[in-house]
Amino acid sequence: MADAPVTAVRPPEPQPRDPDDAGRPAGKKGRKGRIRQPLRYRLKRDRTLLLLCLPGVLYFALFLYLPLAGNVIAFQDYQPFLGFKQSPFVGLANFTALLAEPEFWSAVSNTLQITAIQLLLYFPAPIALALLLNSLISEKIKRFIQTVVYLPHFLSWVVVVAMFKQVLGGAGSVTTLLMEHGVTIGNVMTDPGTFKLLITAQAIWKDCGWGTIIFLAAIASIDMGQYESAAMDGAGWVRRIWHVTLPGIRPVILMLLILRLGDILSVGFEQIILQRDAVGPDASEVMDTYVYFHGVVDGDWGMSTAAGLMKGVIGFALILAANKLAHRFGEQGVYR
Repeated sequence: MADAPVTAVRPPEPQPRDPDDAGRPAGKKGRKGRIRQPLRYRLKRDRTLLLLCLPGVLYFALFLYLPLAGNVIAFQDYQPFLGFKQSPFVGLANFTALLAEPEFWSAVSNTLQITAIQLLLYFPAPIALALLLNSLISEKIKRFIQTVVYLPHFLSWVVVVAMFKQVLGGAGSVTTLLMEHGVTIGNVMTDPGTFKLLITAQAIWKDCGWGTIIFLAAIASIDMGQYESAAMDGAGWVRRIWHVTLPGIRPVILMLLILRLGDILSVGFEQIILQRDAVGPDASEVMDTYVYFHGVVDGDWGMSTAAGLMKGVIGFALILAANKLAHRFGEQGVYR
């Protein structure tokens, strides 16, 4: 038999070297087989981005993470003139005294009631407003309304509370107008029974427009082909919102809801302390004002720090639990 012809194999041509790879050291393979460059090279390569991130990192480190060391006060009979090292260690005595104090449980009750009202009324308000703004056809009208509803966010709570007093106070414009027509509503600003609804209405008026920014951005990312397909199938605007828009922004809604649960015990310090004297502490005392008056005003640093630490731990646990529950339902949540 004749031998099969031998085909010459040409060696592979050398690939042109990327000029950006000049001077790059040989990396090591990681666990997933990827080439990982040395840390010194990566720091030099990304130095511009790292310098841009440095101010933000310093802010979080100095004003958010470093103050966490002060939570040691919760386990001490802290005296400012003695400092952390010389203040006596009391273990869990501050937590025991805190849980036995009726004022603390009153503050917890008021905080949870305000949080429940705000979750029912305030949290859906930016979503509804974003859906209404998205339904507008005229871009000029939409931008004008967006500008108007954004403006209250930039007002301080001092201005907002003063404006509400001018409208709903004992001599306010709305109160006076209703009295002229034989309707008496009293002074809403000093009524403990309506205080929780009042501060929720103030929060909606001030921040509802600003909260629509995230939802409008999420709506803009939805493929318009889905709306066209739904319209061809005979779906009206209500069904298009229910079956296209809301499912499209559901991950954003869940993420913001999970983050809101982390602040479930924080309902606005400045807003409430400005109106606390008008309605009394029984109706307005919340966790933040309790910590302020017992810690800063009364000097009970240990118990107030214990209250703040409990609030942070509970909020962190709620975020973990809510995020885990979102994963069970197939949602992304805040993190994987």
